[in-house]
Amino acid sequence: MNRRLAGWSGGLLAALLIGLAAYPLLQPSPQPSNDVAVGSALGGDNDTGYQRAYAPRLFDFPADHGPHPEFRNEWWYVTGNLTDATGRWFGYQLTIFRIALSPAAPSADSPWRANQVYMGHFALTDVAGNRHHGFERFSRGALGLAGAQATPFRVWLEDWALTGAEPDFFPLRLRARENDIAVDLRLDAGKPVVLQGDGGLSQKSAEPGNASYYYSHTRLPTRGTIGIAGRSFTVSGASWLDREWSTSALGPDQSGWDWFALQLDDGREMMFYRLRRRDGGTDPFSKGTLVGPGGQTRLLRWNEVELQPLGEWTSPHTGDRYPAGWRLRLSAEKLDLTVTPKVADQEMRLTVRYWEGAVAVSGRAGDQTVGGQGYLEMTRYAPR
Repeated sequence: MNRRLAGWSGGLLAALLIGLAAYPLLQPSPQPSNDVAVGSALGGDNDTGYQRAYAPRLFDFPADHGPHPEFRNEWWYVTGNLTDATGRWFGYQLTIFRIALSPAAPSADSPWRANQVYMGHFALTDVAGNRHHGFERFSRGALGLAGAQATPFRVWLEDWALTGAEPDFFPLRLRARENDIAVDLRLDAGKPVVLQGDGGLSQKSAEPGNASYYYSHTRLPTRGTIGIAGRSFTVSGASWLDREWSTSALGPDQSGWDWFALQLDDGREMMFYRLRRRDGGTDPFSKGTLVGPGGQTRLLRWNEVELQPLGEWTSPHTGDRYPAGWRLRLSAEKLDLTVTPKVADQEMRLTVRYWEGAVAVSGRAGDQTVGGQGYLEMTRYAPR
């Protein structure tokens, strides 16, 4: 779900949030839905009045770090793998989605009225404790409850927030707390921004405009604190920031996706998403990017990356099944990698269920061994 789900599924989330917006206050969802699959959310929607991503564009920073309300959906998505001085590993995710309920500005007859609703997903994986904690919030973009701005940069949903420095955007401060789980992190500038796809245009299917504008910061030095049940851990490591905005949906023959964001120990990063077809195959609009140690990039087309599921994990909570790991091969770069979840159960049992969590990477780059960390996202697989 995350970053990509909101952009590709607008119909389900917009319908859900329109209903929630009828109430004075939007509360976290008390119970996850047990019957919402991503495929059912990706129907055709009436996008009249919204802009769509038809062609590459010139990105304008810092303005493009902020919101794009002329598009129906967008998200600010951050993940990272962090460790304390004893070698205890943690993974974290904070995603804030903006979903437009209408392309028209809201009436000014009440300060409660808003045409934007925000949804947040916050998760923490405690590898040593073999625990994954996932949380969800909704709020309207009114009365300061939630919102986004470019200068000074800030996106927030109540006290979940990502805040930047003016005028340089970095360093970023990321803060989120739910019950006895909390993160307070500083993300410093790393490699140059990566424009995904065709100069930042990420086409998802053959239909014109069925695309997003998509950029990433693939390796951000990170330090700060993590709190779990009254204990505080001083941590450091690396984070990954994704930004997308769009007005689009999956094509009729696409059922979901598997998304990889990997940071290798040799200084390279790889992003790749496999769009799954309903017949079980890989859609030719799947793609990715390989980022070199110096920030140079190479587009990865769908037939350059070979993905092989390794085993199967069945959720004891929902019965949903996901691959238990992956083998990823990029022959042109002599990369042969195994991607293994650090905790098997990192299922996000929220309004829309999906699996997203911290992974370890091992394998070979030519004649050398290579390792790394990353994040993996898998939308629900169709029932057998």
